[in-house]
Amino acid sequence: MQLGLVGLGRMGGNMRDRLRAAGHEVVGYDHHPEVSDVSSLSELVEKLTESPRVVWVMVPAHVTESTIDEVAALLSEGDIVIDGGNSRFSDDQPRAERLGARGIGYLDVGVSGGVWGKQNGYALMVGGEKADVDKCMPLFEALKPAGEFGFAHAGKHGAGHYAKMVHNGIEYGLMHAYAEGFELLQAAEMVEDVPAVFKSWREGSVVKSWLLDLLDRALDEDPTLAGIKGYAEDTGEGRWTVDEAIRLAVPLHVISASLFARFESRQDDSPAMKAVAALRNQFGGHAVKKG
Repeated sequence: MQLGLVGLGRMGGNMRDRLRAAGHEVVGYDHHPEVSDVSSLSELVEKLTESPRVVWVMVPAHVTESTIDEVAALLSEGDIVIDGGNSRFSDDQPRAERLGARGIGYLDVGVSGGVWGKQNGYALMVGGEKADVDKCMPLFEALKPAGEFGFAHAGKHGAGHYAKMVHNGIEYGLMHAYAEGFELLQAAEMVEDVPAVFKSWREGSVVKSWLLDLLDRALDEDPTLAGIKGYAEDTGEGRWTVDEAIRLAVPLHVISASLFARFESRQDDSPAMKAVAALRNQFGGHAVKKG
C-alpha cells in the first residue's frame, strides 16, 4: 500500500522504516531536506498514484492544523488524512467535519511506542469511520506488534486521541510510582544495591513492565542517576487527562499527583514550601533555613 508520511522525526522516521520493511511504499516529507524523500508536500501528493491517497501527518501539535489544511488542499474526494500526533481530542471532530465537507476522510490515531516502536511495533488507538479504518488496516497491521494486541478502533472521531491522552496519563502515574520507590530505596539505610533490586523485579514480579525495564537500563548507565537533573516537562496529555477528570467528576488521585509532581520538579525553591516554613515558624517557633 502507498502512504504519504509528513514528519520524519524520532517517531515518523522510524515508522517509515517499519512500513517499508513490511513492503509498503512510503513517500516521506520533512522540513529537514536531508531526511526527506521529496522537496514539498505537493511533490509528495503527486507521487501517490493509488486510490484512495492516504497521507499520515506526524508533526508537533502546534503546526498540525496548518499542515493538515495544506495537505487537504492537495487531495481529492475519497482521499484520507491521518493525524498521528499528540493533538487534543477536541480538535478532531471539527477537523473531520471540515475535511468531510470536501469528501476527504479523517482518522485520529494515538501512537505509542516511542523510539522503540521501529523494533517492537506501535500501539495504535484509532478514531473515525469504520470504512476509512478498514482502508488503512494494511498500514496499521504493519505498524502494530505481531499478534492480537496493539490495535484498537476506539470509536468515533476524537476517540483515538482521547485514548492516547488517558494512556499518557496512566504513564505519568506508573513512572512516578517507580520514581518514588527508587527514592525510598536510596534513602533506606540497609539497602546497599538499589539497581539490583529493580533488576530483580523484571521477572516474576507483579510490578514487571516495559517501563521497569527502561528504568533498569537507565540505572545500568548511571546507578544513582547522579548525572540527571530532577526536572520533568509535560507535553500536555497529563493536563488534558486531569481536565477531563474534573469535567466528568472522575477521581484521578494518582495521575493528578504525578502531574503536580512534575510542576514541582521545575522549581528551584518552592514558594509553597517557603510559606509552610514561615507558618511553622510563626505558630510554633520552628527554625527556618535562611535563603
